[in-house]
Amino acid sequence: MKVMVRKNSEGIFSVYVPKKDLEEPIVSAEKPALFGGTVTLGNGMVLELPEVSPGQGLPLTVEARKISG
Repeated sequence: MKVMVRKNSEGIFSVYVPKKDLEEPIVSAEKPALFGGTVTLGNGMVLELPEVSPGQGLPLTVEARKISG
């Protein structure tokens, strides 16, 4: 599913899922850089984010895979 990863003015990362009109904060990440591992959202959904080349700016739209939730 296509998702947009953003960072707000307070430095909190979130994921927006356009098809569900859902935006949730990222509460934990497998890797510090977020990408190339799994992230857990505030509602309990777990997504696997693809590898992204270093230096990519946010917001960034990627193809994520839903693991659970």
